[in-house]
Amino acid sequence: MHLSRRNLLASATLSAVPVTAGHREERPRTGFDRLAADGYSLLAGQKVGVVTNPTGITPAAAHIVDVMHRDPRVKLTAVFGPEHGFRGTAQAGGSEGRYDDPATGLPVYDTYLKSGRPLADVFTTSGVDTIVFDIQDVGARFYTYIWTLYDCMEAAGLAGKRFVVLDRPNPVTGRAAEGPVLHREFATFVGRQPIAQAHGMTVAELARLFNGEFLDAPVPLETVLMTGWRRTRFFDASGLPWVPPSPNMPTADTALVYSGTCMFEGTNLSEGRGTTRPFELLGAEGVDGRWAAAANELALPGVRFREAYFAPTFSKFAGRTVGGVQIHVHDRAAYDPVRTGIALLVTARRVWDGFAWRPDNWIDKLTGSSRVRTMIDAGAGTDEVTGAWQEELAAFRRVRKEYLLYR
Repeated sequence: MHLSRRNLLASATLSAVPVTAGHREERPRTGFDRLAADGYSLLAGQKVGVVTNPTGITPAAAHIVDVMHRDPRVKLTAVFGPEHGFRGTAQAGGSEGRYDDPATGLPVYDTYLKSGRPLADVFTTSGVDTIVFDIQDVGARFYTYIWTLYDCMEAAGLAGKRFVVLDRPNPVTGRAAEGPVLHREFATFVGRQPIAQAHGMTVAELARLFNGEFLDAPVPLETVLMTGWRRTRFFDASGLPWVPPSPNMPTADTALVYSGTCMFEGTNLSEGRGTTRPFELLGAEGVDGRWAAAANELALPGVRFREAYFAPTFSKFAGRTVGGVQIHVHDRAAYDPVRTGIALLVTARRVWDGFAWRPDNWIDKLTGSSRVRTMIDAGAGTDEVTGAWQEELAAFRRVRKEYLLYR
């Protein structure tokens, strides 16, 4: 199952044949599904390590590490865990460290906050020949798993390892890129390279983009594509099981709003962590119904706002009742999460005199520059703020187009 670039592009074309009326849509087959169906021939004769987390599952909800460990056709010798860990037990900003997995006995190495030569040394110590990446992304630049992908690709190149990416759906579709593009001087682990805030790509497409545009020395890269996935499909149309990629990403509905409302991490308002609706509930002490009313007056496409009151169990305002809004998306095709997030920042600042940015200006890291913060502070409206990034977004879209693999 050696997939050349030419074969990859052919697979992408075949996987996106339009479905005619009266025909049932094909369930997507993930990269792992196709790898396993081919008897793991791509990994033959290789000692294999897998970068994954709880989202690396089969359609039957079995974890790929457990499946591969039991299969004599593949020599799985190591696992590499990202933020939150391989089995997903750590909260935001944490990992599980180095340990032996009780279920398989495999050594689990920690990749979180490692990059460059230190991460390459981890790969060398593990003794693997090929590194396989299989993690469910959510489509936002500041979700760290895509930068784990980037760091692992770079480190694999330094360590002389093969790198294989097993593709999965972008749960919020791959229709378009939206939002500001990162400025390099604001690069952190929530944004290593200049891509749009909502990138509209799969992890295999991002891997090709990273290799072609950003890595100083491209890694030997192979990608195993999905079949049956179309760019316009949301996750619930896939028929695949949803596993929370991180503790505060409980549903695909969370992913739908996340690329916009995660910006509230850069403010003194709660972004809903510690509730059953993180990133859909936003608020603070002293906020009342004026915020929901102001947001609804904008008549943003595909979304309405409900005055809401809630008490987070942890994170900001833990154990205290706050007021704010709940986001209700009623037309996913029309909804623009980044524009909506900007509108909520603008209206929150206008109706609540307690509004403040985090003192470390974390909003600049999330949005990729100081522009959003300084424009909103200067009184700019939603149209003015979103209009300011259109030229750079158009440039990114032109680059992105060269790396898309599905219709």
